[in-house]
Amino acid sequence: MRSIVGLVITLLIIFGSYKIFFSQMQSASGGAAPAQSISSTGAKNDLIAIAQAERLYQAEHGSYATLDQLSSAGSMSMSKSGREGYTYSVTPSGNSFRAEARCSNASAPCSGYSIDETMEIHSIQ
Repeated sequence: MRSIVGLVITLLIIFGSYKIFFSQMQSASGGAAPAQSISSTGAKNDLIAIAQAERLYQAEHGSYATLDQLSSAGSMSMSKSGREGYTYSVTPSGNSFRAEARCSNASAPCSGYSIDETMEIHSIQ
């Protein structure tokens, strides 16, 4: 009888340790689902592609352009205006531009991102 009680206590300790370990692992990764992480990484990559297209367009035309102008001029090979959970927009302004990937997924919290002529990606709310 003592061996069964010892075995049950040992199993409870092991189970508790695993539960604590995996809950800490999930909180360290931000608790984001893998699909959400993939979408946010893809949105950042798309913003970089948009910014590179803006640089190309600016070199050829002397000004920055909207997303539609980039697509129609052939400066950008990306034909989509968003990615799952994100919508893209570009606001040209004189000698600068701002491209944004806004979170459009209401069911899961996510961050939006922006990039400008400095080619740096920033988080936006």
